[in-house]
Amino acid sequence: MIEGLLRELAPQVVGALVRRYGGFDTCEDAVQEALLAAALQWPRDGVPDNPKAWLITTASRRRIESWRSDSARQRREEAVFALAPPDPDPAPAVDDTLTLLLLCCHPALTRPSQVALTLRAVGGLTTAEIARAYLVPEPTIGQRISRAKQRVKGTAFSLPPEDERPSRIAAVRQVLYLIFTEGHTASAGAEVGRVELTAEAIRLARQLHALLPDDGEVTGLLALMLLTDARRPARVGPGGTTVPLAEQDRSLWDSGAIAEGASLITHALATAPVGPYQLQAAIAAVHGEAPTAAETDWPQILLLYDLLCQVAPGPMVTLNRLVALAEVAGPAAALAELDALEPSGHYRADVVRAHLLEQSGDRAGAHEYYAKAAKRTLSTPEQRYLESRALRCLSG
Repeated sequence: MIEGLLRELAPQVVGALVRRYGGFDTCEDAVQEALLAAALQWPRDGVPDNPKAWLITTASRRRIESWRSDSARQRREEAVFALAPPDPDPAPAVDDTLTLLLLCCHPALTRPSQVALTLRAVGGLTTAEIARAYLVPEPTIGQRISRAKQRVKGTAFSLPPEDERPSRIAAVRQVLYLIFTEGHTASAGAEVGRVELTAEAIRLARQLHALLPDDGEVTGLLALMLLTDARRPARVGPGGTTVPLAEQDRSLWDSGAIAEGASLITHALATAPVGPYQLQAAIAAVHGEAPTAAETDWPQILLLYDLLCQVAPGPMVTLNRLVALAEVAGPAAALAELDALEPSGHYRADVVRAHLLEQSGDRAGAHEYYAKAAKRTLSTPEQRYLESRALRCLSG
């Protein structure tokens, strides 16, 4: 309960301090210290009546202490704090979450830096928590965050001009999607996914949707996350092995999340220009609403992938479309299209080829490509799954 409350309040407190004092880097550091203090004190002393005001006051004092410790500013201290009293208004009416998200996803930052800074400043995660989630050494994450703060230092804490907002909001959507994707299917390590990242991505997507309810792609992104995460309880089998979609126990799926996601995407498609997140969410909804794998509406999924290839073409979209094409027109048609493609160099191409060869009855060929893909993935559960598919092709 307390952890969730701190996550929710973190961006509001950072925004309140930056708006009052300026200096994103020093304010964000002060808020992290306040969050840590709360995590230690509140379980013991109880949650304050006004937790947001408590955090703002504590973070403000931390920032002031930091300011006072800087010898170069000692001479200015008295004049500055006469103008800026240490305790801000207890509950600012302005919600700066969107402004903070846009700052963390500033175009001057690299994508890994945007992700790390978003999780730290908006998500309220500590450097250690981010490092654990991404299986990266803590000093590496710390350096990313430090460099990112320096890059945005001096940037005005305000919404960008109207003509810049669409591209900046698109960057925010992509960062949240990257966080979710890494949580849903970990790119490396011993776990299939990292629940802490998917949960944080969904929470932040909900916040973004609350701020931009008429943005169809924001709605589509939230719907996609909900519909995809709904299948999480069925994705891992005994021993931590990956269970493919067609073999999952659908009774384990989260029906509430599927219903919410389907409702969101239905509304978005009816009221907003169609974009890639909406199309991906629509595909996920078709899967989610199929009672069994055999009852999946593959022609509709293929149509949606055809649209997605036009709106947002890419190698993964093309490969996923071939899987749908095989269900509609047969594996031979999909293999013919796969052969005509430029080599992507990604191991997923080997996985798709293996799947299509297995469908067509070429078990020896399927074994070869499953084994090849297993050697190239960095995910231990996926490696075990692909190796098991390769062995099944030999034994079958």
